[in-house]
Amino acid sequence: QVQLVESGGGLVQPGGSLRLSCAASGSILSIDVMGWYRQAPGKQRELVAVMNSGGRTTYAASVKGRFTISRDNAKNTVYLQMDSLKPEDTAVYYCRRWLSNSAVKYDYWGQGTQVTVSS
Repeated sequence: QVQLVESGGGLVQPGGSLRLSCAASGSILSIDVMGWYRQAPGKQRELVAVMNSGGRTTYAASVKGRFTISRDNAKNTVYLQMDSLKPEDTAVYYCRRWLSNSAVKYDYWGQGTQVTVSS
């Protein structure tokens, strides 16, 4: 059974930084896609950043230049470095790992970690 456990959320002032971590336990492959999503109150869950196994990244326009996704395959962990945080970044952040090919298919989500940006 695979578990994704996020950490690093909290309360930060506007302009501050946080680093989220998502550690995977269980049988998971380093060739998968890793991503961060977020959901603010009353809004739909949205993609924040994605990184594939080759290191290619995609960011939401609202976070480009401020957030950086990275992965450490040796630790089975994906990170989200968030800088220049704004109040509109307040949300529950979820990590996701998924893979779909002819041999293997899975799609796992973490339980979420709260990020609140407020003075």
